[in-house]
Formats: sequence, structure tokens, C-alpha cells
Amino acid sequence: MAAAAATLTPSAVVPAASPATALKLANVMYEKKGAIAYVTVNRPEVLNALNKATWADLRTAFEDARDDATVRGVILMGAGDKAFIAGADIHELASATGLEAHRSSRFGQEVLNLVENLGKPVIAAVHGFALGGGCETAMACTMRIAAENARFGQPEVKLGVVPGCGGTQRLPGLVGKGRALQLILSGETISAQEAYRIGLVNEVVPAEQLIARAEAILQKIFANAPIAVAYSLEAVNKGLDTSQAEGLALEASFFGLCAGTEDKKEGTSAFLAKRPAQFQGR
Repeated sequence: MAAAAATLTPSAVVPAASPATALKLANVMYEKKGAIAYVTVNRPEVLNALNKATWADLRTAFEDARDDATVRGVILMGAGDKAFIAGADIHELASATGLEAHRSSRFGQEVLNLVENLGKPVIAAVHGFALGGGCETAMACTMRIAAENARFGQPEVKLGVVPGCGGTQRLPGLVGKGRALQLILSGETISAQEAYRIGLVNEVVPAEQLIARAEAILQKIFANAPIAVAYSLEAVNKGLDTSQAEGLALEASFFGLCAGTEDKKEGTSAFLAKRPAQFQGR
């Protein structure tokens, strides 16, 4: 996996950013290049395990990405060549009281709700281990691209707890109730290929192509109308939490809102004129 290490360490994978585009955090590397923000959990010595400080850094990074109008998409990854995010920091979990664990769970859930509802596409570029909170973090992203060496799982029952950052809720939506319960109750770890087969990941690519593929997907999205992209994300996310009738009403509302934008005029005019559209996000 030498090639993967060269590709996936933050200094190699993220294009150089000027000081004005870099946010200094203790446990997360956050840089922006063009319209893409790169968020890297940067604790490779503990396989990028999630502790309270790392969750807080992730929230700070994603709040910045949400609020920066120049950012149109995010790539989330882990530092080093062994793990995306191997899960929770077990030392922290081992000493937590019930009340502390509950608060920690709610905080992690809030951060991942921010990721899921960012209003901009977030791609998890997953290599190595994505277990427990790492798998939950990936599931909160808009889509997941996995390296061939990626491994996924929700092994919390092996530690005497349940998934605490959305695993019991997002996993059934992605792979179905039966497969989700099999993964959660057995605590087993599955390969990237199996994750693709059951619908947990969108694509599997060689490790050295992981970031380039995530960037290519974002560039395809960036070619489309920004307002329509944002409303599409919101319609899907909110629709999953409502009845079909309510979801359809929401879809129609967003369709009408988009139809009143300058981007709709540009998109339809460009199509009829057989030329590329030049969207302005208005």
C-alpha cells in the first residue's frame, strides 16, 4: 500500500492552499482549493479515532464550508494509509459515564446532521478502516467512494454499546433493514466490494485514484445549476423523513422556486441553443 500512503496523506492529496484559505485546527486538516474544501481527520497515530476534540474540529470545518459561498463541495478523508476513521476513541469511551456517553452521542449526531444537511455535496473518500463512528461519518456524506482496501463495519456491540452517531438510522436506509441488522448485531467488518454490492458505497476504485475520482464527481456537479443542486439535496434528505405525499409537495415547491431563477432561464436557453450553460447561482 505504498502508493496509497503517498496518495492519501494530507500533504500529498490536497492541493496547496494559501494561508487565507486554510483553517488551523488541532485534529483536522482543513484546506480549500477552488470550489472544493478538503477536510482530513488528522490523527493517523490512532487511526483517526474520533474523540471530543476531533468532533469539535469537524464541526468547525463543516460550518466554515457551509458558510463560505466560494465552496461548492467537500471531500472528507482520513490521514495516513491505514484508516479513513477507525471509530471512536476507545480510551475516552472506556472512562465515560452514562450521562457523558449520551452527551457525546448527541454531539456526534449534531455534527453528522450538519454534514448531511450542508446544502452542498460532501463526498467521503474512504480508504482503510471505516468502523463505528467512521462508518457513521461516511454514511452522513452525500456519497461514498471507497478504495479497494476499505473496510466497513459497526462493531459497537463488541464493546457493549450500540452505534451512537446515526448508525442505527442511516444504515437501514442505505442497505435495508435486514442487512443493516446483520452488520450491527454481528459487528462484522465487510470489504469495499461487499459494501458496494449491498449499496453502502457508490463506487470502488484503486487507492491511488480515490481523490481524483471524488474530485471528478464534484466537477460534474459543479457544472450544474447551484440552486438546483442545493434544492435537490434538500428534497431528498427531507423527503426521506416525511410521507411520500409530503415529499412530493416539497419537490413541487422546489421545482417552482427553481423555475423562477435566472439559472433556469440560462439552462433552458443553453439547451435550445445547443451550447454549454453558464450558471451564476441566481
